[in-house]
Amino acid sequence: MLKLFSRYASIGVINTLLHWSVFALVYHWLGSQAISNLIAFSIAVTFSFFANARWTFQSDATARRYMAFVAFMGLLSWLVGKLADTIQLPPLLTLVSFSALSLVLGFVYSRYCVFRSQP
Repeated sequence: MLKLFSRYASIGVINTLLHWSVFALVYHWLGSQAISNLIAFSIAVTFSFFANARWTFQSDATARRYMAFVAFMGLLSWLVGKLADTIQLPPLLTLVSFSALSLVLGFVYSRYCVFRSQP
């Protein structure tokens, strides 16, 4: 289990760097946080799914699994953002909080729902 989590966390670091970098570039070009975050999230979650399917869980990357992963991570992202807006959390703290929460909850969901072994 620790080996799986270490692999998942390694991909998570790359995923976070990818998300934040794409966000910064798109925001610089377009000036919209909403569009920047949507594009960055889409690229990062896609990378994360395929990397974890292959390297962490040695599973097939099916369309069904991809949609389940994206739906869960997208909902988690939206819920964290909604809570942050409600309590007026600074944007940087929102990003850091989401990154930490998505690492733990994303691993649990991936391990036991998306990439669980089929009997």
